[in-house]
Amino acid sequence: MLIAGEADKTVNYESAMKKLGVLGETSLHVPDISFYDGLILPGGGDIDPKLFGQLPCGTGFFDPVLDRLQLAILKAFVISHKPVLGICKGMQLINIYFGGDMLQHLKTSKNHAYVQKDQVHMSVAKKRSYLDRLYGERFAVNSAHHQGVDSPGKGIEYVQFAEDGVTEGLRHRFLPIWGVQWHPERMCFAQRREDAVDGSLLLSFFLKTN
Repeated sequence: MLIAGEADKTVNYESAMKKLGVLGETSLHVPDISFYDGLILPGGGDIDPKLFGQLPCGTGFFDPVLDRLQLAILKAFVISHKPVLGICKGMQLINIYFGGDMLQHLKTSKNHAYVQKDQVHMSVAKKRSYLDRLYGERFAVNSAHHQGVDSPGKGIEYVQFAEDGVTEGLRHRFLPIWGVQWHPERMCFAQRREDAVDGSLLLSFFLKTN
């Protein structure tokens, strides 16, 4: 499993993959797709507003080189029709890749932003969506972001929402691509928490699609 991130920031992802019996390899090189069964686009900082046609207006620190490397890797997996799971920033990059745009700073960011620790809030999944099947219609997730997706990209369907309306999950209608705004890798195994669902269920679902 390729994790398209910076090696010193993907320990939680690699640890979760190992617990699930999968080798997670972190790299920012556009890969030989034949070596990998799928892609995880991990969380991170904000995204260069140029990538969704906006001027900076609420965006904090972003790395334009990193953003473009991750999008190039995503493109390689999309073209090959291989499974992709986007987490937090990764979900946002999926939406941008397919032509969607972003809210650079959520009006309700206080409910979602990382402040010394993850926030936790309730969410609602679309009936019969993959998240509904995994967790039921209402469930609590962690949160560590102040930006969010706005208009969906081509083929993208939003399937989970926080109670304040912020989009928390998506899928592509035709391709094996999923995304969540929360962090399942920080909700499983040694980091399992009692106030939110078990993130390993989502990670296992993704691995079974490979």
